[in-house]
Amino acid sequence: MSRLVVVSNRVAPIQEGEATAGGLAAGVLDALKGHGGIWFGWSGNVTTESEPNPARQVGPITLFTIDLSRQDYDQFYRGFANGTLWPTLHYQIGLGTYDRAEFAGYKRVNELFARSVEKLIKPDDLIWAHDYHLLCFADSLRALGVKNRIGLFLHIPFPGPGVFMTIPCHAEVIRSMCQYDLLGFQTEQDQAAFLDYVIRHAGGTPLGDGAVSVFDRVVKTGVYPIGVHVEEVRAQAELAANRRVATRLRATLLDWLILSVDRLDYSKGLRQRFAAYERFLQDYPTWHNNVTFMQIAPPSRSDIETYQAIRRELEGEAGRINGRFAEVDWVPLRYLNKSFPRNVLMPLYAEAQACLVTPLRDGMNLVAKEYVAAQDPAEPGVLILSQFAGAANELQAALVVNPYDQEGLAAAMDQAFAMRLEERQERHAAMIKVMRENSLERWRDRFQADLLG
Repeated sequence: MSRLVVVSNRVAPIQEGEATAGGLAAGVLDALKGHGGIWFGWSGNVTTESEPNPARQVGPITLFTIDLSRQDYDQFYRGFANGTLWPTLHYQIGLGTYDRAEFAGYKRVNELFARSVEKLIKPDDLIWAHDYHLLCFADSLRALGVKNRIGLFLHIPFPGPGVFMTIPCHAEVIRSMCQYDLLGFQTEQDQAAFLDYVIRHAGGTPLGDGAVSVFDRVVKTGVYPIGVHVEEVRAQAELAANRRVATRLRATLLDWLILSVDRLDYSKGLRQRFAAYERFLQDYPTWHNNVTFMQIAPPSRSDIETYQAIRRELEGEAGRINGRFAEVDWVPLRYLNKSFPRNVLMPLYAEAQACLVTPLRDGMNLVAKEYVAAQDPAEPGVLILSQFAGAANELQAALVVNPYDQEGLAAAMDQAFAMRLEERQERHAAMIKVMRENSLERWRDRFQADLLG
């Protein structure tokens, strides 16, 4: 059996026998721990020079990390990856910037990763790269003569050609992406957008079933919606040792809890969500003194000015909304700008009668799936989900909303709290069924099988 070599921007700080965070880390661990393999990526450290670190063994997984120099970090990570690609791929072109030196730094770090990985691989290894940081990685490996099967899974959206082409180097990025044998996307819309570009603007010829002939090679594409471990999430939510924080929270609340958990990022629609909650309090005063909205927003990329501005704005908005509506014994909005471990979050998900997951654009959004999985099937809450989250393709039994529609989102909150138990149970059961079908294991197995060819 071919060995799996996973490459990502960061390597999670995992310990044998311990649970890890969701998303990429959980999926990567699932893929590696069955048969063993290598996980390579940036250590998170910024040093004088870009230097490799000693290998570390965690069970059957060998972890290889590399430090980045200040220049590499600034140009690759802060610059092109998060200043250009991240906003553009999330359709926020007004927030994107472009600098040729930063794109050169992005390619340089992709080449650095490729040279490091090339020393570790065997001829029959499968190489699985992850996310927007590594769009040029396969191109760098091919330049070194690597002929292994190489796949990329994009965890975030891929925009239509008209949006992607606002990046001045778009053609070079697409050419580099086409050096992968398999490109995986979260949704059919993302896959279609990529193929639309390749066929209409790069001279590609469609071959059917997501494959395209372009640049003298065949590139396969597929849709692989990432999932969660449904039973594991519910078990964490019910575990008595995990429920202490949720129990204390319940004692301080009145009746209804709306919960949101997002990284502090402009793509998550936090400003629009706060405005919609204010509209809810204004239009539905019967819920006053009964509802608490808790927004957990861990800091993200705090050395980037755009993110500092979001934090200042949300802190101001939270204070203003509470100043307008709060009573002596009621604070309608609790805004927590800090992170919490999964053993705390899962019981909080279970405790909430409603969950707002309303990004302006998202690749999948596993918070939506974790909330549903954590709920008690006998007394489930209601998921209010943005139509622009990848999860909306699967979780159609949620209350699907447009995050730009304040009035509609406020009405959805009212609908959630007024919903009969039987309807809540039916919606929850439908979503759980889909989530079990599109599990994390199925995501892993389908991608690996298609990459193997």
